[in-house]
Amino acid sequence: MTHGIRTDTQAAQLDRGDRLRDTATRYALLPLRVFLGVTFIYAGLNKLTDSAFLKSGGAGSIGDTMRSARAASAVPALIDLALKNPVGFGYAIALGELAVGIGTLLGLFGRLAALGGALISLSLWLTVSWATTPYYYGNDLAFLMAWLPLVLAGAPYLSLDAVLRTRRQRRRGY
Repeated sequence: MTHGIRTDTQAAQLDRGDRLRDTATRYALLPLRVFLGVTFIYAGLNKLTDSAFLKSGGAGSIGDTMRSARAASAVPALIDLALKNPVGFGYAIALGELAVGIGTLLGLFGRLAALGGALISLSLWLTVSWATTPYYYGNDLAFLMAWLPLVLAGAPYLSLDAVLRTRRQRRRGY
């Protein structure tokens, strides 16, 4: 009877697990990036195509929404500033959400796009959803917190930022 020598090792299986864990870690922010990007693109397009939203008054208008949120706002001065030109402010918010969503989804200027998303979410939390009780029922605070990891990490993988970074490094000879 002959005995063979076992050639597979447990170390090889452990290495495979480490590679899988490293890959999962590398792409951990990708689902968040896709969710926030798609959501902000949808929100911007929804505002731009809603005939009632981009008006200074009337049901569903940006003007009436801001006037009704003013009394419960943490920073009513922000709403007063926006009420000077509610339609212009509505366009600015819609186009800002669209730019943030596209930048986040494509990973183009990822940190800047995430910072824009965080600022939009912060302003909405301090104005429109400030009075929501309990606080965790309001989604603007959750969106603000979701943007922060992307502000810190940017879009290092599967992004136009990564493509541009690779091209710059190749030109420099790295």
